[in-house]
Amino acid sequence: MPSPRRVRLLFYLVLAGVVILLFTTSHFRQQQQRDPRSVQDFYHKTVNALDRDRRGTGGDGGGQKVIEKHDHDADGDIDEDDERVARAMAERLRQAEQKAKDAANAKAPNKPDPPSNVVGVGSSANGQEKKVLGEEGDGETAEDHEIEVELNSILKKSPVIIFSKSYCPFSKRAKGILLEKYLIEPPPFVVELDEHPLGARIQARLGEMTGRKTVPNIMVNGISIGGGDDVAALDRDRNLADKIKSLGGKRIDVTARFVEDTPRAG
Repeated sequence: MPSPRRVRLLFYLVLAGVVILLFTTSHFRQQQQRDPRSVQDFYHKTVNALDRDRRGTGGDGGGQKVIEKHDHDADGDIDEDDERVARAMAERLRQAEQKAKDAANAKAPNKPDPPSNVVGVGSSANGQEKKVLGEEGDGETAEDHEIEVELNSILKKSPVIIFSKSYCPFSKRAKGILLEKYLIEPPPFVVELDEHPLGARIQARLGEMTGRKTVPNIMVNGISIGGGDDVAALDRDRNLADKIKSLGGKRIDVTARFVEDTPRAG
């Protein structure tokens, strides 16, 4: 049988071994990383996420859009940093989507006209009476519109308009009759097409309107009464004044400046 001294020595050795084992185990546990997949951590993360969801939607699901929660910064927890990252990502996606839509609209063949390209009066894009000009398929170009505006401006100058060319003898003859032989009030307005910057195109438009492609072209209230030979014939038959009055109405007065003497007898 062992002596009491040996028994005490064995007891101290066993006790020392237990203490060393406990110390080593405790130190190892402190050094060991926390397992994020533990039941306790999962519970806390779930509760925190649900609480943030309720705060994000006003607590009663009032129809607001809920931002999906993800651990964007990979720190093992869903916190405010993750929310900021999520919002920034959502904003970048929205901007990219808007840019794609704008690019698609810019290339669309049926893109609506901007208000600056529409003329007329009214509150809807400055009027919808006539589209300008140059749009494919609308039947009128910017050049056509320019001629139409200029021609309308000319026709408002006087009830009688003489479209002429300065070097044309037939035009000189018509102007001599209308301006010298007759007193017309308001006076006729003369347009020398060879001196007008849009003269050639105005002459072409007059040809379409009146069927007369040459000059002179005399118009009364927008109606052509013919060229040089026609005016001379009306004057010869003493019908020119009546013709102009019938088309001009009360807006115009025509009297002959010279009265031919009646030949004396024998």
